[in-house]
Amino acid sequence: MEALDALLNRVSIPRVREPAPERTQLDLMFRAALRAPDHGQLRPWRFLTIEGAALERLGEVFASALGEGATPDALTKARSMPLRSPLIVVVIARLQAHFKVPEQEQLIAAGCAAHGLLLAAHAQGIGAVWRTGEFSYSAPVDAALGLATGEQIIGFMYIGTPQGEPRTAPQLDPANFVAVWEG
Repeated sequence: MEALDALLNRVSIPRVREPAPERTQLDLMFRAALRAPDHGQLRPWRFLTIEGAALERLGEVFASALGEGATPDALTKARSMPLRSPLIVVVIARLQAHFKVPEQEQLIAAGCAAHGLLLAAHAQGIGAVWRTGEFSYSAPVDAALGLATGEQIIGFMYIGTPQGEPRTAPQLDPANFVAVWEG
């Protein structure tokens, strides 16, 4: 797939199934992610891959993070969330004190790495969607996944074989988002 085609036509694929990408495909996705803009070469990101039986364990982590007051339906939903995909990649921002690169810039760089991962998935015909939600901002989930001080989850990438044809990307008019500043 041509680079501009991937950039112009990537869409989220929320419904994926087995099989997960092959190791060579996943390696290309991570290589693309590592090309994100990185002022100071801090590499303010890291990734966790979760698949197989670990998806069920992640569901238990999600259920446990809901706390004691959770309803049975909420617990069932939390346990089943990771099972919607054969592979989840957790994208983690590694924010570091730096005299020249503020944490906000590092967070944006980690987001660019996540986007690079999604683009590389799309370019290979792999389905992927970036999910957040309450478990992306949960201290118990962070602890269970081994996040260190200064790290935060910026997304769970659900990745697999697309179920059905992807939707067509909406054609947005840049004129609605671009203005000229003349001082």
